Amino acid sequence: MEYNFSIIVPVYNRPQEIDELLESLIKQTYQKTFEIIIVEDGSKDSSEEIIKKYSDKLDIHYFFKDNSGAGASRNYGMQRANGNYFIILDSDVIVPKQYLQEVEKALNKNFTDAFGGPDAAHSSFTSLQKAINYSMTSVLTTGGIRGKKKAVGKFQPRSFNLGLSKVAFEKTNGFSPMKVGEDIDLTFRLWENDFETQLIEKAFVYHKRRSTIKQFFKQTFAFGTARPILNKKYPETAKITYWFPSLFILGIDFSIIMAFFGYTIFSKLYGVYFLILFIHSLFENKNLKVAFLSLVTTLTQFYGYGLGFLESKFIKK
Repeated sequence: MEYNFSIIVPVYNRPQEIDELLESLIKQTYQKTFEIIIVEDGSKDSSEEIIKKYSDKLDIHYFFKDNSGAGASRNYGMQRANGNYFIILDSDVIVPKQYLQEVEKALNKNFTDAFGGPDAAHSSFTSLQKAINYSMTSVLTTGGIRGKKKAVGKFQPRSFNLGLSKVAFEKTNGFSPMKVGEDIDLTFRLWENDFETQLIEKAFVYHKRRSTIKQFFKQTFAFGTARPILNKKYPETAKITYWFPSLFILGIDFSIIMAFFGYTIFSKLYGVYFLILFIHSLFENKNLKVAFLSLVTTLTQFYGYGLGFLESKFIKK
């Protein structure tokens, strides 16, 4: 099959990120032509001047629209794209030079109408960004569901690095109006329409994510609130594992209370877990500071997601 790739990137007040992303796309080793669709989602800090720098180096198209959220902006871009296979990227990613080659190679070997790729930490990232990446991708924290080969079950692509055929887009109408969890919602609708998804492990991107603990907490809290909504909308997809972050943080609170009464076995078990986590992060990142920060970001992730899940499940209706 001949692929005509259209890369769709929504952006909101992040011109510097777009600059870094486009610079990385110039360096692609992929020999065939591809287009880039930048959709400015009502930004006050416009990316237009940045994009003009690349107009003679890339086949790039810029659109400005009223703010409506990332999902609607992605749909807007796909509706205006010329390709037959769309690649959705977040503005805060950097693309390795072999990315498009790996996508085409994997699709030629095993075609699916949608795919997802993992993310990694670039050497230029701050220690906190590397720690956040570890917490979001480690098998010890998320079970590898965000792009590790050993993840169980069918892979659910995430919108920071997602591929979608034009046929599948036209059948599903793309992303729903959901503000959070819209990528998982799309995956479920793809499955309902008999489209297959896959993980292309070598089609990874460097994903900066949030740069402060507060921002990371807010992001993971939003992820947590989305899951009960998705479970209600698609009850056949609900799993007990989605409760784990909430049970984890409730267990921490319980272990602290019990420690006051002299029962320290529970807090010791948590201590062993975090010791293993520290050692694993140190082994993965080869950096003592990142390993310490991984403890902070993992706690932030569990409390953000867990509290968001509980609020959405029992409070917000």
